[in-house]
Amino acid sequence: MSVISTTQNPDRLNFTIVAEFDATVDRVWQIWADPRQLERWWGPPTWPATFDTLEFVEGGKALYYMTGPDGERARGWWRITSLDAPSSLSFDDGFADDDWNPIDNVGVTKTAVTLEDVDGRTRMTTVATFVSAEQMNTLIEMGMEEGMSLAMGQIDAVLAG
Repeated sequence: MSVISTTQNPDRLNFTIVAEFDATVDRVWQIWADPRQLERWWGPPTWPATFDTLEFVEGGKALYYMTGPDGERARGWWRITSLDAPSSLSFDDGFADDDWNPIDNVGVTKTAVTLEDVDGRTRMTTVATFVSAEQMNTLIEMGMEEGMSLAMGQIDAVLAG
């Protein structure tokens, strides 16, 4: 599996997932920049993602939904807050209603992704930061950390294809 560590830090209100891939940084960047590749891994295997919109520029947005085993759709959105191709990106992430309007049922999560070359492989470090301990606990209990780990476990297959 590509994920090599997950760490919760309640003092800093975040969790970090570190994964490594047998691919260049430029190649791993593409799994973020291309919506067809992104949707092959963004959701966990039982909740695959479909990206309706991906404006992969600073200030751009992403609108997506994940489809559950029973056909239920959970919609989400991103606002891309920074891009430094091909080494880092940051985005705000939240839930959306059926018309893509943000809903504040658990608040916004700030996510920062860093890609770095490590001996010809790419190390991807993803840090999700929460606004409060309550939000962090709620999202962890909803399965966010496990879901992200499972989702990232699908990246090797995307890179190989």
